[in-house]
Amino acid sequence: MQAAETIALSTPRQVYRRIALKLGVRPLKSDLDLLRLVEKRLPVDAVESLSSHGISDQEIYSYISPRRTLAHRRTRKEPLTHEESDRAVRLARITSLAEEVFANDTKAARWLRKPKKRLEGRTPLDLVQTEAGARIVEDLLLQLEFGYTA
Repeated sequence: MQAAETIALSTPRQVYRRIALKLGVRPLKSDLDLLRLVEKRLPVDAVESLSSHGISDQEIYSYISPRRTLAHRRTRKEPLTHEESDRAVRLARITSLAEEVFANDTKAARWLRKPKKRLEGRTPLDLVQTEAGARIVEDLLLQLEFGYTA
């Protein structure tokens, strides 16, 4: 199952609303809006917004960009690169989807950070570093949403 299909199956309006809030951007309506964000490159403020919505600084530095790189971008008033923007959007997308599936931000955060046997002892957030890993996490979330155990 592809990422676009995943979000389409799980209350899209709420998931897109959560993603926009997490990134501090205008309202989103579709995966095309997410693509446009990446193509235009997110401002560094999007990372600060993620931080204020439950993503730790350490996770940001591990999953999006190192601290020094972000500090340089902030100083120079440069946007994130396409790759950094893509990683930020992916992190916001997965965490938003988890929050919708669990209907509880605390439970979603705990699930995302707890190692899973099905993921060979890795956490779902560990897998979000790649798009292939993010698809696996989305599949697990859909399985939970539709009553399977993950």
